[in-house]
Amino acid sequence: MKDKVRRGGGRNQAKTDVISAPGAKNAVGIKQEEDTSFPVKIQGAGVDPFELQVHGFWLVQDAVMTLLSRDEVCPRSNLSLALAGTTLDPLAELQSLKGLKPGAIIRLVEEPYTACSARLHLARVLELLRASGPQDALREGRSPSLLGTLTHTQTPDSSLLNGKSLKRSLSNTKTESTNQDGAPPEYLLPGSSERPVMALLPHSSQPEALSYLRDLSLSCWNPPPGHRKLQGDFLYISVVTMEGRRCEITSCPKGFFLSRSTEVAFDPRPAQSSPVCHCFTDLLCHISPAFKQTFTTLKNRPQLPPVEVMPTAYHTLSWLGPPCASRTHRNTFSRLGVDELAARQALDWNEELQAARDLPQGSLEERLQRDRALLQVNSAFVRAVMQGAETVLDGFVEPVNGNPDDPAFLWGGLFMSQGTASAAFGAERGRRAAQRLELKGVQAYTDLEGLEGLHTLPTATVDYRGVRLSAQGLAPGLDGSEQDQGTTPASRGLLYGVNAGPQESPHRRRLLALLAHAAKSLSLQRHVVVAPNGHQVPLFTSVDAQGLLGADGRFYILDVFRSFPADANFCPAVETESQTVTGEEERKEKCDEDEKKGCVKEGWPENYHTDFGLPKSFPHGLCRLRPELVQAFIQHKHCQFTQRVRETLDQNGGFEECATACDSRATAAVRAACKDVGSVSDIIFEMRFNPSVFSPGISFPPGESASTNLQGRLLREAAAFIITHQIPAFIEYCLQSYEAPIDGASLKQTLHQQGINLRYLGHVFKAINQSEHKERMRHIMRSVIGEIFIRSTRRVFNSFLQGVDVPSLSAAVSHFLCCLLVPHFTPTPVGEETKKKSRRRGRGAGAPESTPWSVLTGVELWNLVCQDAAETYNISDSLGSGPNHLVEHYGLQKLSLLREFCLKTGVQLRLRDYCFDNQSKAPVGPDDILNIFPIVKHIHMPTVDASKAYRAAQNSIQKGLLDQAHEHLKEATYLFGRVCDDLHPEACYCHSLLARVAFLQGKAAEARSVQLKAVVISERVLGFDHPNTIQQYALLGVYMYAGGETALAQKCLLRARLLMITVHGEDHPYTATLDSCLGLVLTGGQTGQFLKNALRLNTSFFSPTDSHTALNQHLLAQWMCSKGDYRSAMTHEKEALNAFTSLFGEDHPQTHRSKEFLCTITKQAVQVERALRQAGADCTEQTVECLTPTTDTILEQMVLVTGIRTITQSDRFQEYKQKHLERKAAVAKELGFKLSNEPVASETVNGRKKGSDQETGRGKEAEGGGSQAVENNSEGQQGQLVEEVSVESAAVVSANGHVVEPVEENHYEEKTDVDGGHSGDSDRAASDAEVKIVNGESEVRAAGEESESSVQDGVESCTANGEMKSEATCDKMKADEKDGEINGARDVTATPSVLKSKGTWADVVVSKAIVANGTGDKDTAVN
Repeated sequence: MKDKVRRGGGRNQAKTDVISAPGAKNAVGIKQEEDTSFPVKIQGAGVDPFELQVHGFWLVQDAVMTLLSRDEVCPRSNLSLALAGTTLDPLAELQSLKGLKPGAIIRLVEEPYTACSARLHLARVLELLRASGPQDALREGRSPSLLGTLTHTQTPDSSLLNGKSLKRSLSNTKTESTNQDGAPPEYLLPGSSERPVMALLPHSSQPEALSYLRDLSLSCWNPPPGHRKLQGDFLYISVVTMEGRRCEITSCPKGFFLSRSTEVAFDPRPAQSSPVCHCFTDLLCHISPAFKQTFTTLKNRPQLPPVEVMPTAYHTLSWLGPPCASRTHRNTFSRLGVDELAARQALDWNEELQAARDLPQGSLEERLQRDRALLQVNSAFVRAVMQGAETVLDGFVEPVNGNPDDPAFLWGGLFMSQGTASAAFGAERGRRAAQRLELKGVQAYTDLEGLEGLHTLPTATVDYRGVRLSAQGLAPGLDGSEQDQGTTPASRGLLYGVNAGPQESPHRRRLLALLAHAAKSLSLQRHVVVAPNGHQVPLFTSVDAQGLLGADGRFYILDVFRSFPADANFCPAVETESQTVTGEEERKEKCDEDEKKGCVKEGWPENYHTDFGLPKSFPHGLCRLRPELVQAFIQHKHCQFTQRVRETLDQNGGFEECATACDSRATAAVRAACKDVGSVSDIIFEMRFNPSVFSPGISFPPGESASTNLQGRLLREAAAFIITHQIPAFIEYCLQSYEAPIDGASLKQTLHQQGINLRYLGHVFKAINQSEHKERMRHIMRSVIGEIFIRSTRRVFNSFLQGVDVPSLSAAVSHFLCCLLVPHFTPTPVGEETKKKSRRRGRGAGAPESTPWSVLTGVELWNLVCQDAAETYNISDSLGSGPNHLVEHYGLQKLSLLREFCLKTGVQLRLRDYCFDNQSKAPVGPDDILNIFPIVKHIHMPTVDASKAYRAAQNSIQKGLLDQAHEHLKEATYLFGRVCDDLHPEACYCHSLLARVAFLQGKAAEARSVQLKAVVISERVLGFDHPNTIQQYALLGVYMYAGGETALAQKCLLRARLLMITVHGEDHPYTATLDSCLGLVLTGGQTGQFLKNALRLNTSFFSPTDSHTALNQHLLAQWMCSKGDYRSAMTHEKEALNAFTSLFGEDHPQTHRSKEFLCTITKQAVQVERALRQAGADCTEQTVECLTPTTDTILEQMVLVTGIRTITQSDRFQEYKQKHLERKAAVAKELGFKLSNEPVASETVNGRKKGSDQETGRGKEAEGGGSQAVENNSEGQQGQLVEEVSVESAAVVSANGHVVEPVEENHYEEKTDVDGGHSGDSDRAASDAEVKIVNGESEVRAAGEESESSVQDGVESCTANGEMKSEATCDKMKADEKDGEINGARDVTATPSVLKSKGTWADVVVSKAIVANGTGDKDTAVN
């Protein structure tokens, strides 16, 4: 079995896509592991012989699962394989079987059924007969895939939609992108306020579901009586065929047969001439000719791509449901009872998960099987949690305890509870925070690499109908411990914790070693607390955590909800409490001194409380720092550490002298710097945090006083770091980046990547409001205020639902939405409608009693929301007096608010158009509330090898090695297919990046095929209207246009615009991107509207002299030239020229090209004017010659606008490179080193990259050769292709009309070194101090050793005019690669084969990135 996927063996996405069964661990049709792949012949079990390609590393059960997914075998099940008459062991590897060689004949053997396997077979048959489509997904609350519906095609093969089939049908309905005349609908034109909800989910183009049977249900004679059960009867099934014949079928070990029973008489004997069929459908075909014909049609129908039909691992909520759900409820196949089979099985979820975690990881194949097993177990666990929450809260399960305040439930192997509402933590809100933090703590311990032996229970939280439940698997051995209260903690398995008591055992030592290792990885400090019994207890975790030895021999850690450090900004009461047992008088005197000095404690910046109002209280007492913030703060402190070391060395004679003297000055400098920055060690840089500091009710012994004071200072600094650094960095990122959050989910993701908790939304709002660029950030302000409003509304809604009985839920939810979205909404008196209907029917009816929820008014609800927002976010007047205030002052859309509310609460609405302007009529009625679905938050299981391949591809892209990146991406997509069948967010980003790389390599067909798959994955995994789906549609439109499919490109771009204006509105920078593309691909009279709107948006969000605005000016001038309006075209091109001149100067090539284009326009205008004058007044209708751009030019411009290809350059770098090399040579000569002529690499200053152009500084950290940038975002953020072309030699390759020159890309490798300017030279000067970061620590070794972190050249680096100047070199690249670049400046050698076309407008300097999940690349290093 190979330990590594053969290089270059990834799937060819241009030709085929993955076909894998739900349980299969293979990808059929992919030439992977070719050396172990061979064909075999399959026969038997009534199946026509066929050939199957297998791999030697497969297990026999893998081959069985693959066979079960084949059309030739489906829906047969309960089969085994036999070779030469011998049944094969399911767990044997194929390559270990004797006699198995290419061409060998393997027979399918029908195994006898059990009662369980017979039901599973029936479930498999029903799954085949159910025609799954978008409407079925909507009924189940899942996000559908609409790409096939949008293009009106079905594919006959396993690959995704091909060009010919896509062209077969163009749109004709309102929900499609264009009308028959090619013009987009009115509601998609710029400036339209119409937001049709019906257009979001177009009607499926799939054929109507076929009718197989009139009825299929359990027989009235079921279950079998005892005497028949003893003769093998499992189940009695009643069938009514399309011919009207009623049949009774019996399930037995051999299969299924027709019995003599009728509706009125029970006769279990087989009917005459009735065969016993192993497959249920074979018997139905024998009974009913109509079923046989229809079933044959089903088997021969075109197969959908696997990514469209495979079940997703987790439920992706669709906030819209079918338009008429009540009329389509009948389900012929739901009465067999096989759907409830899984619900009755109480699995041991903990054992399932731990068994998957314990699988071997020695080889690649073993790791793939382990990752897949973990994903499958966690997916099944989450589905069980959803079902369990509905079952419990619907009242079908009785609590197992007698506590009405904290009822606990056991269902399906799950332990579910609401948790105890502790007054110390903040009652209900504290309980919810504890449940959320417990999940985050479990995720943190789960993600630790290299920590085998420390286990966590399967955990999830679920919100359903206003109640949050925690769900966990049952820990082994805990039931007995709870029952036996008289035993000691050690005998009950409790080895670690405040209540564990003093004990010593090998198991405890092993557990402490595991916890110490975990604490190091999580940057947690070992500390000592005083237990309630007075004993001093050393801890590696939070004070609540418990370490257990389960009955299965595994170590478990529980109650980790306070694992992260406390947020000192929201712990004012705890901070004033005594933190140690003794020394109170000392602290009192110190406090008195602090009061005299203004109560400024160590760690808070000056005037911090006055400026920001912090620290302050919060509605709950569990405010903790995010792990992203902890890492960013450690980087920040390390930058301070290196700065202190540098300053100390400079004061003691400089670095050169200290490096060569080999004395103690360097060590003394490190010790002093450690003390200054608060390192827990005085000899190495090591930042750790005490999670018990600032926690109520915790006492520390006197010996911990100094450590506790230091930890208090560090936590204050970390809390202030959010306000003083991270929030300004977020605002600066939004200003400089051309990517911005679109909805609440993308805003949350962006803030969390900066380490900013959502409780700081009020501070973000105020920071934007006080910014001088407030107008340019109005889209961020809109998202922030919308998120504040919706999150406060959700808390009010949760409380509101607690007073509603189940029969009134639909009416109550619709009433709540009306009060929320309609200003001054007054409810109709209860019973008024009932009385009107009764009068019409001639009956009188008395009004029922009013319920508390029915008397809620809009004003009352608004006051409750504003009160919650004021308490939580310190926002008092910003929400105004009603929903219209949000619309008028911030530009929020009520439809967008409705969508956000539904996604956060699980409410599903009926698909119809909603009008919120009519105050006399309720916009949402009870019939519009289709369902309320559970919202589950769960642990995310890693896809280790696939993610590593993906990161390797990102690194190759950053180096400009597109061929290598392409191979890595193909390998990554193969691995994602093996683990998760491609249905994973990161798999979506990987496919999208693969499409982009393929496109830049000139493989437009492959890019189009892969991007089709990325769109489907995004729709099903992230959501049909997720921001990433919007981006994927826009990219697909570009690739469609590159393939000549203009009509389909228009559909994709208009679909993206429809989703964009629905989710956020028109006033967003990404709308300008979409409008620019639409202006390029549309041919009707609306082209100018889109281009003018894009120019308006770019001008307002950026500036008139911005490169985006300049490109828009040129596009508008180009369009006006095509219309013959040269005078207006000259005006816009002059604006573009002025912008390029101010950005890049007079001598820049792009400025020259703009001048040339302006001259062309001017000459053409003069010629037209002269021709018109010569023709005279009689020829006023003379045709004006127009300048029309070619298709290749339009494609190049679309590639630039969407950010597929981004060009950046700066003349200043050319001069800098020469000076840099001269300085480096001088320093090397002074130190006596030989300097090789190597290209210059980008470096960092204090951990933050400085680029010449602010907008191009998409720095990514690379640690250990891997990208350590923000994770699980869009692929725009995870691997933005930044192609940068130098001034003198801008090389352009024309292939299929687009630029594909794979120029080298900057690695953007950031390393936080002592001086911030680490050099990779091996011949670096020896230093007294060696500092390197490992897991947030630095090791310092004494003099005489070779320095890994030099404190020399980078120390002398400086920033001038936006340039970072530092002494650095990069590894020598290959001879055929382009020269190195410095933060955006790159030389590209233009070869004769490259210079096939002159510089085109594709070379206009643009740096516009793509919105992906509302976020993009960002510098994760700290300012």
